[in-house]
Amino acid sequence: MNAKDYFCAAAAVTLSLGFASTNANATGVFTLQSKTFEDGHVMPKKVANNNPKNPNCVGQNVSPEFHWSNVPAGTKSFVLLMSDPEARSGALLSHWVAYGIPATATGLAEGATTSDSDLYVGGKSFFGVGHYMGPCTPPGVSAHHYTFILVATDFEPKELPPGLTRAEVQEKLAPPGQPPAHFKGDTGMVGLFVNPWHE
Repeated sequence: MNAKDYFCAAAAVTLSLGFASTNANATGVFTLQSKTFEDGHVMPKKVANNNPKNPNCVGQNVSPEFHWSNVPAGTKSFVLLMSDPEARSGALLSHWVAYGIPATATGLAEGATTSDSDLYVGGKSFFGVGHYMGPCTPPGVSAHHYTFILVATDFEPKELPPGLTRAEVQEKLAPPGQPPAHFKGDTGMVGLFVNPWHE
């Protein structure tokens, strides 16, 4: 399965809001890109987590740079979600939940979200924190496809409270049984990571 297929599958399964991936090369299409890694390619070692209690965490936990373009009309803030659909538990693992990114923002600098920041409202990942938490891919397995989804919303930047989980953010975007009224558009990228990482 290629990177685009992984992104589409992850978006369909984890968001369940009818979001569609976008073509990064299409003119005028809402697009997420990064200077840290290319979509569908292996991410640098520095983006991996550095938890000293976990030998699988071989990096420096430097959050990737992201920038976006062609923002949908009516956008007031962005949600950025990171997940690993191939976690050992067999279920999607939420690595990062960020929202309340103002519509005036055009990106996030490398390392800017490694710790809590006023650039966004931190949610609650599997790790219980609101800032970026990089890969801790086990050794001896094929590359994991870390999925980054950027959602344009009509929520005011401070409208949602801090500490929401991925599922809670999804429910805010599209309450059960209702259309995704707060959804303006989405885009995404997939970054691969494998342990051990080779130069």
